[in-house]
Order: sequence, then C-alpha cells, then structure tokens
Amino acid sequence: MSLHAERIAAAFKWACLAELEAPKPGNVHAFATGHRMTVDEFVRSADAAASPLAAERARVGVRIDRAVAATFSAVGTNTNLGIILLCAPLAAAAERDAGGADLRAALGDVLRDLDVDDANLAFRAIVRAAPAGLGRSVRHDVCEPASATLLQAMSEAAGRDLVARQYATDFTDIFDFGLALLETAGESRTDPKWATLATFLGFLSAFPDSHIVRKYGTETAQAVQREAARYRRMLQEAEEPSQLLSALLAWDNALKRQGINPGTSADLTVATLFAHRLQSILPSVRNSG
Repeated sequence: MSLHAERIAAAFKWACLAELEAPKPGNVHAFATGHRMTVDEFVRSADAAASPLAAERARVGVRIDRAVAATFSAVGTNTNLGIILLCAPLAAAAERDAGGADLRAALGDVLRDLDVDDANLAFRAIVRAAPAGLGRSVRHDVCEPASATLLQAMSEAAGRDLVARQYATDFTDIFDFGLALLETAGESRTDPKWATLATFLGFLSAFPDSHIVRKYGTETAQAVQREAARYRRMLQEAEEPSQLLSALLAWDNALKRQGINPGTSADLTVATLFAHRLQSILPSVRNSG
C-alpha cells in the first residue's frame, strides 16, 4: 500500500474512532453499548474495513463489497454499511486527488464515473449486510441484478434515504452542512468529542433519520428529530458541555430501550469526520469551501 493509500486508511480509522468517543444518544459509543453491539466490534470493524476501502485503483463498488466482506469476517454483523457506502466514494476521490485538485471536485468525478458493475457489487454488499427495514423496491431492487449505474440507483432512492441522497447531490449535506457544523463547534470546544456530538445532533435535528424511518416510520423519526433539536440548543448554550452528559445518557438509554438507533445520522457524522480529516492531512487536498 502506498503512503497516500495508508493516509486514506488512517483517516478512515480516525473518523470511525472519533465518532465512537462522542456520547451520541441511541448509538453505540464509548459511554454505553447498545442494540446488542459493543464499541470493540465497531473498532474491529473500522480496522477491517480500512484497507479495502483505501485500496489503490479500486472502483467504488469493489471498495464497498470488500470492506463489507472484511467487516463480516471480523465481527459477523452489520456495524458499518452506511459508513462504508458514504466513505468509499470519498476514499476514491482522495486517491484521485493525488494530482492536486480538491476533494469535492474529485468526488464529483468519482460519482459520475460509477457504472453498473459498481451497482452490482454495492447491491451484493447491501444484501450481505441486510440492514433493518431494507424491504423491496419496484425499481433498482438490491436483491436483483442492477439495471442502472450505482449513481442512478442511488438517485432513485435519494428521496427516502439520506445515504443515497449524498450520491445524488455530490455529498452536499457533508460538505455544505456537516463540515460547517464540525468546524464551527470545533472552534468553541477544546474537547473534540463535543464537536462530533454537535455534528451528530445537527444531522439528527435537520433530517428525519433514515434508519429510524425504515424501522419505525416517519412519525417516530420526527419525534426524535424534535428532541435532537432541543439537545442541540442545550449543547450550543452550555458553557461546560460535560454538564449535559447525564441528560444525554438518560435519553440514550430511553432510545435504546425502544430499539431506536439514529444510525444514519451517525453514518453522516463519520463521513463528515472522514472528509474533514482528508482535507487536513493529505497534502494534495485543498479545502473546497
């Protein structure tokens, strides 16, 4: 693996571990397990997925398929499908950006280059991971051979899935929303876990979480969204964020008792952290803002 690929893999692992450090209600994190999963499983998943995700000259579909397979070999369950679907194009863009363009422009090129083979490999990975509430689709069903490119399939699903929406919009929510949240919060918080939490709550309060919608419906997702907005305001106004920890963990426990996992918001948070790290550590990546 080249130094460039090693840096991409390291950036991915850093993003996954940084996300685990924040007390994100409803998710697995350093303060509490949940949903029959542990922090250690997520750490091992990040380690397993990093190399295939950063594989040199690999197409996005190959990165997705091999990273999901490596995760299942390591932990035997779906811990990171959404993370992989979001981070694979970013990793490919970072490799393409070695010539000195910017990450966002390179990402647009990667997305436009996606083909039917990428879709078939991504579909196979999704079926392997079997995310909760997957269901069936009239068009571009992941259980059937792909009849369109991965970008076309994701665009079809963009209205009902926030991960798919990123493909359809050149990751607008990551670059225009998530990075701004992370960087603004990072300027006012010395402990990075609070900036990560601010990013997570920002996503959760801005959009009904796709994972919650699939499992429990829009009404439940909107109720969680409203509560997230309340906690986001509390975090913004807190002089010392650690004072909120007990309240955050109480909400965390309440969500987990109901089986509610804002997993898509966590996935978007990891992708934001990954993009931020790539822009920070790769010499060829210039800030696109």
